Amino acid sequence: MTKQQMVGSAVVVAAVLAAAGVRGETREERDARMAWWREAKFGMFIHWGVYAVPAGTYQGREIPGIGEWIMLRAKIPVAEYRAFAKQFNPVKYDPEAWVRLAKAAGMRYIVITSKHHDGFALFDSAVTDWDVVDATPYGRDLLQPLAEAARRHGLKFGCYYSQAQDWTHPGGAKSGYPDGEGWDDAHKGSFDQYLAKIAVPQTREVLTKFQPDILWWDTPHLMTPERAAPLHALIALRPGLITNNRLGGGFEGDTETPEQYIPATGFKDRDWEVCMTMNDTWGYKSYDHNWKSTETLLRNLIDIVSKGGNYLLNVGPTAEGEIPAPSVERLQQVGAWMAKNGEAIYGTTASPFRNLDWGRCTRKVKDGVTTLYLHVFDWPADGQLRVEELPNEILDARLLAQEREVKARRDGGTVVLEVGPTAPDPIASVVVLRVRGDVATMPWVGRLAADGTLVLPPEAAETKGNLKVEGKGLRQNLGFWTDPDDYATWQVHLPAEFRGTLEFEAAAVGAAKLALVVGGERVEISIPDTKDYKRFTPVKVENVRLPAGRSQVELRAVKEGWRPVNVRVLRFSPAR
Repeated sequence: MTKQQMVGSAVVVAAVLAAAGVRGETREERDARMAWWREAKFGMFIHWGVYAVPAGTYQGREIPGIGEWIMLRAKIPVAEYRAFAKQFNPVKYDPEAWVRLAKAAGMRYIVITSKHHDGFALFDSAVTDWDVVDATPYGRDLLQPLAEAARRHGLKFGCYYSQAQDWTHPGGAKSGYPDGEGWDDAHKGSFDQYLAKIAVPQTREVLTKFQPDILWWDTPHLMTPERAAPLHALIALRPGLITNNRLGGGFEGDTETPEQYIPATGFKDRDWEVCMTMNDTWGYKSYDHNWKSTETLLRNLIDIVSKGGNYLLNVGPTAEGEIPAPSVERLQQVGAWMAKNGEAIYGTTASPFRNLDWGRCTRKVKDGVTTLYLHVFDWPADGQLRVEELPNEILDARLLAQEREVKARRDGGTVVLEVGPTAPDPIASVVVLRVRGDVATMPWVGRLAADGTLVLPPEAAETKGNLKVEGKGLRQNLGFWTDPDDYATWQVHLPAEFRGTLEFEAAAVGAAKLALVVGGERVEISIPDTKDYKRFTPVKVENVRLPAGRSQVELRAVKEGWRPVNVRVLRFSPAR
């Protein structure tokens, strides 16, 4: 999107908001509205619908991809897919048990799919008969009992709603298809009519019938400001409602929603929530047994919270209404840890430390005292846990779950905690360290690994201008390098002078040059034309020198003949 388009979109959004009578709020009002969500940290996502009947298999074939997308992936005709509803009979559904499971796992809220992309509603909708009451032998609403059970047990309740994609109702958007098209003649129709006749009235039904605390939009396909505005205006029906960033049309909502990955540095000035599956699917697939371990799930939770986010962890019930046993088992195990260590999760804020070799940190600040919760994944073999560059006065330290005092001493700028040689918990042991005053946020500092290499990832860079991290996971890169005055810097601390080779990957349309600047030395690097900003090629620079001690590594544009460049991880390998 060009700058002119962005400005134009913002003007349109402002105009439609004004027309809808939707008012802004002060920072204090927003903080009050978001307070329970920021305290909660951990929630249950539930993907449930007719797709649980085929359970990933169609006409004897296992359909690749996530289970709830089987209708689109297998191009199942509307009439044939609707017939699956006759087998959707969740007689084993026990909303009370689901809520008890979520609460015992340490979850503080639940979000369930009121309608997913197949258009099937889990409630009695007045605008369609494609719902659980009219189309299935079960014949009863599924949402209200869950909402009531959640509130009885003190959990917040949220509804997911697919506002744009709908593969059953005429005119609903289909990923990969033009407006009004699909793989079946039954799909043909007006998207605007679909929004007016299905999406807007159903959203109104969801908000008024179930009074959710969260409305979780999904996939803003074909959504413009004008199309999104009537849906956004409905938020006023539910004061205090929290919405996410997937409505579309320029409406940002309250939360960012990274999916299936953990942002390395979180989001600045934005609330955010990682949604993630326990196996490889959201909706139930009978043959997906690729379950994440309890260790992975728990460390994901800790990692996310240490960066300031929430964790929305999914379960995909069967067509009979059962949460799969592997999900139950893992949630119970996570809950056992949370029962002892929840203090280190709930109501905490992001770590002041950007890189800890042994684990993660969360914190609370109150009455001039900072409580640091040190989540130790890799227990020190010598029994001494070191927290570097912490100048604050030490008050006390203890093991959280064991309620055992830990001796703390200072070694220069490092705090050394005498924790003993044996980890109390095989997944994550929590040491509580209280210090006087607030703890300043520490910059990310690169250090040599055991094999002598130094890795500078994109997410650890401090950037100037529009240059930012794009992509996710191992595919992250520094992109949007449109201004040659923009640059990236990394802080490093080396025990001795480094000499070796710099290797990284770059993508550019047209040849360009970058400059590596360290300690007053400047090396220009030629970047070849890859003809595609997503096609990366290896780049190598020999005989690079980095000074001992603290220094700054800069990556700058060579302005003469500049063309935008995307850059992946910088890796310095020592000379052999």
